[in-house]
Amino acid sequence: MSLYNFKRIAVVPSAKEFIDVMLSKTQRKTPTVVHKHYKISRIRGFYMRKVKYTQQNFHDRLSRIIQEFPKLDDVHPFYADLMNVLYDKDHYKLGLGQLNTARHLIDNVSKEYVRLLKYGDSLYRCKQLKRAALGRMATIMKRQAANLTYLEQVRQHLSRLPSIDPYTRTIIICGFPNVGKSSFINKITRADVEVQPYAFTTKSLYVGHTDYKYLRWQVLDTPGILDHPLEDRNVIEMQAVTALAHLRACALYVMDVSEQCGHSLEEQVALFDSIRPLFSNKPLLVVLNKVDVTRVQDLPQNKKEIMMEFQKRIAGNVTSENGEKQDIEIPMLEMSTISGEGVQEVKNEACERLLSFRVDAKMRTKKVDGILNRLHVAIPAPRDDKPRPAFIPPMVAEKKEKSAASKKRRLEREIELEEGIDYVLDLKKSYYEIPADERYDIIPEFWEGHNVADYIDPEIFEKLAELEKDEELREEAGMYVVPKIELDQTLMEIKELALQIRNKRAIMKDESRIVKQSTKPVMPRNTVCKAKDRTVSKLVDEMEELGVDMSETQNTHFSRARSRSMSRGPAAKKARALSEASKSVSGRSLSRGRSASTVPRDEQGVKDVAMKSRLHKISQKAISKKVKSRGLKGEADRFIGNKMPKHLFSGKRGMGKTDRR
Repeated sequence: MSLYNFKRIAVVPSAKEFIDVMLSKTQRKTPTVVHKHYKISRIRGFYMRKVKYTQQNFHDRLSRIIQEFPKLDDVHPFYADLMNVLYDKDHYKLGLGQLNTARHLIDNVSKEYVRLLKYGDSLYRCKQLKRAALGRMATIMKRQAANLTYLEQVRQHLSRLPSIDPYTRTIIICGFPNVGKSSFINKITRADVEVQPYAFTTKSLYVGHTDYKYLRWQVLDTPGILDHPLEDRNVIEMQAVTALAHLRACALYVMDVSEQCGHSLEEQVALFDSIRPLFSNKPLLVVLNKVDVTRVQDLPQNKKEIMMEFQKRIAGNVTSENGEKQDIEIPMLEMSTISGEGVQEVKNEACERLLSFRVDAKMRTKKVDGILNRLHVAIPAPRDDKPRPAFIPPMVAEKKEKSAASKKRRLEREIELEEGIDYVLDLKKSYYEIPADERYDIIPEFWEGHNVADYIDPEIFEKLAELEKDEELREEAGMYVVPKIELDQTLMEIKELALQIRNKRAIMKDESRIVKQSTKPVMPRNTVCKAKDRTVSKLVDEMEELGVDMSETQNTHFSRARSRSMSRGPAAKKARALSEASKSVSGRSLSRGRSASTVPRDEQGVKDVAMKSRLHKISQKAISKKVKSRGLKGEADRFIGNKMPKHLFSGKRGMGKTDRR
């Protein structure tokens, strides 16, 4: 897991977004209504709260930005130098320092205007002081626009940096551009670094991870380095120099023997000599790549002499921290990333050298000396050449052999091979904790904490057989025989009539379905009156055919039709008009807006006064239960929704813009 995770740094908003967010938050989170009729102390408190809340929001957001960005004095020197190379240390510190100054200025503005608001003598003066305070805070943040933009760009670049742990086991690959560094890291890790046949394809640091001896290793691919003075190197090259200078890792210096990278062997050797101080106190390997194109043995004589001289120079002559020269041989290995030859050997050698280097470094610490001083390993010197083996009495040896033979358990595989086809796997014989006579008992089944066997009757099958015999005897005696009911003449007639009615209903259903599904055009009713298919007289005739007496129904029908026709005549209309006029003149007891014929809603369907009062009590009880206990709206509650919430639509709005300030 990486020690530094720059992806967690929050987004730095621009100055305009910063001000918009802070002021809208103040508008949403603080009260918005104040009147001049309020007490002056209440008006002062209203505006002081707004100023303090805005200042606190600015303070918290700026503090978060300042704290989340890494401090160059606290991080590992590798990250401090890398950030200096990428972003310029002075510019970075200046940006954070100016944000810190802006935070203090906003705090001072808030204190000053809160002090002035304590002496505000009117709503207008308090409001103007609040506007001035918020305006000065916004002006301070507007002046930080360039710093906020710069820090947002730094944050985006930091989040794209690879997560490099400077304390873990690391292998750094360096060398000229286009010598095969990215191809090597792609071979030994899952990193997918871009590989192209031109120089400076890799422009930043890339990290891959691999495994060796059940340990996790971090492999670092650096951009190519050119052979010129340190002050002339660009940002891309300085990233590799920073990694080599600060990370305690195993360095692989990759050389292109075939010179396809565009640089000769003399230039590659000269670059090794110029960056040699960066390899001090690090295990180092020189790797000759692209041996599938040209090997060292196949080089021309002058190139071969250069390589021989280089190999002699790197063998030994390594300076330690104390200034003493040590004879440590720097191995020169060959590999080809195209064919895969020697790739694993290079990886294994680098890992082994780094492991031994880390162990030696730990052994040189004072903690190890303190532990070793408390340890003493005694190795007795032999008196003579006579062998003196340990003496075990024969009885003890015999007893040990017997106990070992008795304890040795035969494997199931051995028993299976011995018995062959007759072998049956028996797992219950190994239940040593259960007595031998109980090992093969049926395991009880439990359901909801009860043993199912306790509820099973052992004589259930005998009882079932007895019940079945009883049932057979009852069936033979005729207990379940259904008696035959003979229908008399009246029931027979009713049955026939019901059958005819059912048939007629089915026919009528089919006819109506056919009429509904028909696509014939229908003439509008207001032009031609459609002849009725079904009339009362037709229905009476049909029912009389079926044998139903319809005489009484016919008399009532004709009387109703006659009264209806009489009520539609001109005389009836004149009589109705006279009665309505007399009612309106004589009494005005009817309620306004309701005709005389309509009954009030609470009296519809009610038989008497007692029922009406009872229903009124029930309705009041239901409403009170709904309103009191559950706090819901009742029928008497009126609700007028706020069509324009003040906190959303306050402030001036221009044409076609959402900027409210």
